[in-house]
Amino acid sequence: MALSPEISIITVVFNDRDHIEKTILSVLNQTYKNIEYIIVDGKSTDGTLEVISGFNEIAVVISEPDRGLYDAMNKGLQVATGDYVWYLNSGDQVNTGDTVRTMVNGLAELPDIIYGGTMIIDEDQNEIGDRRLKPPDQLNWKSFKQGMVVCHQSIIVKRQIAPAYNLKYQISADIDWVIRAAKSAPVIHYSNMVLSKFLEGGLSGNNIKKGLKERFQIMTGFYGFVPTLLRHFLFGIRLTNFYLKNRRI
Repeated sequence: MALSPEISIITVVFNDRDHIEKTILSVLNQTYKNIEYIIVDGKSTDGTLEVISGFNEIAVVISEPDRGLYDAMNKGLQVATGDYVWYLNSGDQVNTGDTVRTMVNGLAELPDIIYGGTMIIDEDQNEIGDRRLKPPDQLNWKSFKQGMVVCHQSIIVKRQIAPAYNLKYQISADIDWVIRAAKSAPVIHYSNMVLSKFLEGGLSGNNIKKGLKERFQIMTGFYGFVPTLLRHFLFGIRLTNFYLKNRRI
């Protein structure tokens, strides 16, 4: 018998009128229709909500102030009713119109987590390339010792094991979330597909530094201080060598 799980796709947005429509269309134009689409808007003031209001097919729209990205993501999780939750924030897109159907057709059972690859795109929708970190063929919670080996936009988690985001982390709660989800997942399935497109964007220097500090704290909690310190030291050496090799003179 063909499987047909309901997938709750959750989009968080705040003042992003320029990108939200592409995200919405990538979900609503899926050939697979057993999708519950939820948008959590942080009370935008730039016309974002007017764009959202033009689509009657969206199952749930929440528009109210929040305490940041992860608080908004928790709100989406609280109202979701599907078998799975999938976070695609504003600017992200489902890879193609047939991605969800193809992914579901590739399932022999309903795993606890489904994951895949991610394509990076620019503002003009040009494909820049795959992420530097490739998803492993076999994923478990220890895989994230190497960093975010699966992009948050390309990991789909059974709602019954999906944890709430830890709001003490303001930048890196996503890696904490995926590790905790993976620890609770006996069956993890690699789709062997590119599941999402991720809009390339920059963080400020302060956010990068804060995010790295949070990530170090998270990974130390899961994997221990000394192993985490050693991996970050080796990563720093590789990153320095990469920039020295590729810098423009």
